[in-house]
This record gives sequence, C-alpha cells and structure tokens, in this order.
Amino acid sequence: MHVYLYDEYVNKKKYDNVLARIETRITDLGLNGKIIRLGVMKNIGEAVESEMKRGAKTIVAVGDDRTVNKIINAMIKAEIHSQLSAEIPFGIIPIGKENNKIADSLGISEAEEAGDVLSARRIEKLDIAQAGNHYFLSQAKIESRGTTVEIGKDYSIEIMETGEINVINLSVFSNLPENANPNPQDGVLELYIKTKGARTLKQFAPQENQSLFSLKKLTLINKKSSIILDNAIEIATPAEISVVKKLNIIVGKERKF
Repeated sequence: MHVYLYDEYVNKKKYDNVLARIETRITDLGLNGKIIRLGVMKNIGEAVESEMKRGAKTIVAVGDDRTVNKIINAMIKAEIHSQLSAEIPFGIIPIGKENNKIADSLGISEAEEAGDVLSARRIEKLDIAQAGNHYFLSQAKIESRGTTVEIGKDYSIEIMETGEINVINLSVFSNLPENANPNPQDGVLELYIKTKGARTLKQFAPQENQSLFSLKKLTLINKKSSIILDNAIEIATPAEISVVKKLNIIVGKERKF
C-alpha cells in the first residue's frame, strides 16, 4: 500500500486544484492508498513508524524539502529504534515552486509528473548522511566565517572570510565548479567552501575563492552559527558528518546524478 504524507502547508486553498489533479492521476494509475495529513497535533515520527509496522509498500512525501527531510528522518529512526525494514521505497510529490530542489535533483520537477514517476518505479539506493543526531539527503550548510572544519585527528581548517560551507551528498546547486561531481551513491561527501576575498583596486567587488574536497567524514564547529540540513532544519555545532545509511528512493529518468 502507498502511504501519502501531506505536509501541513499543502492544505492551503491555493493548492486545491493541483492536489485534485494529482489524486486523480494517482487513482488512474492504480496507486491510490492511505493519505495522512500532517499538522500540529500529528507526530510525524509516530505516523511513519505506525505505517511501516502496518506493512507500507511505499512512503511518499507530499510537500517540499522540509517534508522530505522530516520523513526521511522518521523512516531511519523507526528502522533503528524498532528494527523495521530499511527497504521500503521513498517517493516525493513536490508541491509549490519554492524549496523543492531535492525533488528537482531526483528528476521530479513538476507535481503533475510525480504520479508517473511513482508508477515507473525507478528505484535507486542513495546515501543518507548524518550530522549530529539528524539525517539529510542533499546538503549541510553553514556560514564560513568563524567555522572550523576538522578532518581526521590531525588536520583542521579555520575560516575567517565571509561565505558559505556546503557538505554535499546530493547536489542541488546549478553553479558548482566544473571538477565537482557529487555522487549520492559512492559513500563520499563533497566539502565545498566558497568565500569572498578582499577587494582589488581594479575591480571594486569581492573576489570569490572556492575550494573543493572529497571526504568520508568531517566535523563542523562554529560557536555562533548553526548548520542547516536540506534547507530544512537547523542544528548546533559541533557536529560530525558522514554517510551512514542508504535508502531506496524513487527517481525520475531526468535525475541529475
């Protein structure tokens, strides 16, 4: 059985028409199942674990990157705490044009396409990274100024320039350096540091400095800034980051990896 978890924001009236079209298409494809509407009173962890125990065949996030992150975390924690199957496929129906970069990277750029993607059932086993006690699929980012990156026991980088640090598993960027090739299936993370250098006499604009490393594990430390996972949740540092799990994820044929 398919289980569709609707994020709270999709209940807004402006999404009524698109949801109606999606539900009609899902029914036409024979993919109808149980709909759970998430809200203030609904504990997402309990809802996901309960459906996994009942034998859900597919769990689908209906929402945005925040929805994806919440449900992936709930699935992994249910697997760990209750020893439930880690093989249940996870799908996405993106709702709204904003904050749906994960779905786009997976080859699901429009809500109306999502039913056909679910029906085609192209499943890829993708890496899931952990930062502290939380999990993420795409990236972890933090302000670069004042951040220390520890790599192993003997090497660290302390960054004093303004900019951003990204630890990438599944890329949601459109402007990465040419030599960057994040692969969410290789067990390796890309550390991408982009800072603004000093102004020059010739060009009165900050110059961008970029560095790229491939790593299996690192720790981020910043006393003043938080890490943002999947553009969804903030966590405090220090946080060790590494690939720890794999999850079966339904992707479109236009996936970007």
